[in-house]
Amino acid sequence: MRILVTNDDGIMAPGLLALRRALAELGEVTVVAPTVAQSAVGHAITLTEPIRVHRMNLGDGLWGYGVQGSPADSVKLALLELLPERPDIVASGVNLGTNLGVNVLYSGTVAAAAEGAFFGLPSVAVSIEDSDVVDFDGAARIARRLIEQMMTDGPDRSGARPGEPVLLNINVPDLTSGEPKGVKVVPQSMKGFSERWERRTDPRGRTYYWITGDHDREDQGINSDIAAFYEGYVTVTPLAFDLTDHDRVADVRGWDLTL
Repeated sequence: MRILVTNDDGIMAPGLLALRRALAELGEVTVVAPTVAQSAVGHAITLTEPIRVHRMNLGDGLWGYGVQGSPADSVKLALLELLPERPDIVASGVNLGTNLGVNVLYSGTVAAAAEGAFFGLPSVAVSIEDSDVVDFDGAARIARRLIEQMMTDGPDRSGARPGEPVLLNINVPDLTSGEPKGVKVVPQSMKGFSERWERRTDPRGRTYYWITGDHDREDQGINSDIAAFYEGYVTVTPLAFDLTDHDRVADVRGWDLTL
């Protein structure tokens, strides 16, 4: 199996290196990732500047490609220019911090995986809850097990049908407090963050703002990635990026919009 590993935390991030080590047990891994952290850049791509690529030593005798661009740039370059052969799967992560609910729209980790799916490849985004001590290797081992099952269950079960590649968003709870309760395949929540801005003053007396907040929790009985995650499960959510509100198309046509 040929595996492309990428992320949004930067090519030397511990989560990426852990994922590379774990997935090397499944096949040939190539790393193509941003040279610096690109968290929360969403699906941005570079159009007005050139992109430079550096071959980089990953510190364990292996090499990867550092891209001076976004996560989506990295996957585009990998698939169209850098890799001699098309990979069998794209794996993005392990991201430091969860990507749950509507926050998948901001996530560079999810965007990198989505880019792989746009090219017709089964793709996964993997994230772990931020904590004082983060077990990236544990999260990578969980990802490896799930990816192995996805890729061996057959095209009908994995969702890797022509024109409909599977795109999975995987979130792993803090592993230092114990093993997860299991795995739940759940829909994406429509909740986001209870966001707020902290107003601060720098040493020169100038005002600046720092965004902060926490996940909105689901109401009791709701089945979603956020609800299952905070119950202690590894969550797996199949994603699609057709943003059309199909249920509302007929209603809007009924408005008889004209010029």
